[in-house]
Amino acid sequence: MADRKQAILRGRAISPRPITGTETVVQLMDDAFLAYNAGRLREAAQLFAERMLADRGTVGLSLTGAMTPAGLGMSSIIPLIEAGFVDWMVSTGANLYHDCHFALGLSMHRGTPFADDIELREQGVVRIYDVFFDYAVLLRTDEFLRQVSQQQEFQRKMSSAEYHYLLGKYVRQREQKLGLTRKSLLAVAYEHAVPIYTSSPGDSSIGMNVAELQLDGYALAYDVSADVNETASIVLDAKAQGGTSGVVIIGGGSPKNFVLQTEPQIQEVLGIEERGHDYYLQITDARVDTGGLSGATPAEAVSWGKVDPDQLPDAVVCYLDSTVGLPLLTAYALAKRKPRTQKRLYERRGEMLERLRAAYHSARTFRDERVRGGALPDVDA
Repeated sequence: MADRKQAILRGRAISPRPITGTETVVQLMDDAFLAYNAGRLREAAQLFAERMLADRGTVGLSLTGAMTPAGLGMSSIIPLIEAGFVDWMVSTGANLYHDCHFALGLSMHRGTPFADDIELREQGVVRIYDVFFDYAVLLRTDEFLRQVSQQQEFQRKMSSAEYHYLLGKYVRQREQKLGLTRKSLLAVAYEHAVPIYTSSPGDSSIGMNVAELQLDGYALAYDVSADVNETASIVLDAKAQGGTSGVVIIGGGSPKNFVLQTEPQIQEVLGIEERGHDYYLQITDARVDTGGLSGATPAEAVSWGKVDPDQLPDAVVCYLDSTVGLPLLTAYALAKRKPRTQKRLYERRGEMLERLRAAYHSARTFRDERVRGGALPDVDA
């Protein structure tokens, strides 16, 4: 009994040093973020820097909420990509659309959530909570997207990662023409060959402009099945190479499910033996009891095969505003971990997809044999 009690009380005693105002981010989080959601953020930062970013770890980032209009693309995500701390992404199209504004030299402004929205409409000002911008920003970005998407290299069916990679090339060119640097995560992802997927490609102004081009007879179209298989191949490849797969989930929603469904796609649908993601880190202000967490806390995700049950202790959820948590997580990781060699996964998509295809056909042969042997139900029976 005494040994069990000692084991339960093995955590460090809460006895922080007084804050002096000279602390680094690492010192502040390690020494003062001791309990409640501050404690979870400390655990998340330590998990990210010390475990997920181990040499062979592959890290996927999902992004929801209006993060790029608030500048988090520039302040947090670009530095993570440049340091090799994010290897692939799933984002809402809206975040990528608003990311383009900055590369085009268009400005977003600090505002107030207490403005008169009728007056803003009359003045041609758009509001995203406390971010203000000119309505013309939307029109100029739409025109840029249409002109780019009309180029010949876009006139085919492609995964959303292909579209964003090509778009990133043009965004980078516009940045360079305007003398801008490190304004767009699309441009930086292009430079570092980080594939970016959109789980709902029609659900944004980017998708809306692509849809308009279809009415004009252009051949550009998203291949959503390619997105499903490519993302699954990234995770399978990470494990097959003897490394780990970790996910950093900023917010929730469809991108969260998309980055996590890679494992059920591998196991349940394709029949390939796997155990789930090794590391799971989420920053969210949603509640599980309302369904706002998209039905997947780490423990619940184990039941779906999304998370390796043996790795459940390496899963942290911070119930915290992402605009607070993400910059702190970024600062902590950059201070604790040296930059990693870029994996440049976009350039390896064909190779990884072939690995997935080979593993699938091998598993399918085994499954067909089990059906013939009566171990699995035959749909025609």
